[in-house]
Amino acid sequence: MDAREGRRMKHGRHFRKLGKDASHRWAMMRTMVTQLIEHERIQTTVAKAKELRRVADRVVTFAKEGSLRARRKAAAVVRTDAMVNKLFTELAERYKERPGGFTRVLQIGQRKSDSAAMAYIEYVDRDGELRPARPATGFGLSWAAKEYVNSQLASKKRHGDVRAVLSPAADAAAKAAAEPPKEEK
Repeated sequence: MDAREGRRMKHGRHFRKLGKDASHRWAMMRTMVTQLIEHERIQTTVAKAKELRRVADRVVTFAKEGSLRARRKAAAVVRTDAMVNKLFTELAERYKERPGGFTRVLQIGQRKSDSAAMAYIEYVDRDGELRPARPATGFGLSWAAKEYVNSQLASKKRHGDVRAVLSPAADAAAKAAAEPPKEEK
């Protein structure tokens, strides 16, 4: 198949159209964001979940900002005042330390009727989440472990030693190794 038969390159395609015109697509995204804020986990198709993730993360960023301007921008997306209030109180407080990645898409298989790929989209760091979230910063390593990893990479040691530090069990050993050696008198 060539371009004349329907296949085209992806240049300049920044979002999915989802088989809808612009107004229908935006109305659907607004409704889905409102439902996601209310229930904190919804089931939809994978394509819709991936597009919803962009909008949902943006409104949480508005909530973290907390200004009147940010509240008005979020209210232009979220359909109900109650959900705007929940966004600016509960969700903003929950994610104040997290720099991004407030939502997660988990694929769950195909829908029985038409075999469409389905997924859950949910907020992370909440009660009842499907899978525990990664820590908000870095790899979840302690400061000492990060220093040890950086020193190993800087001195060009074997990478096998460095990979061992990246496991949580080796965190204590990394902490001990990161401390400067004490000189005996």
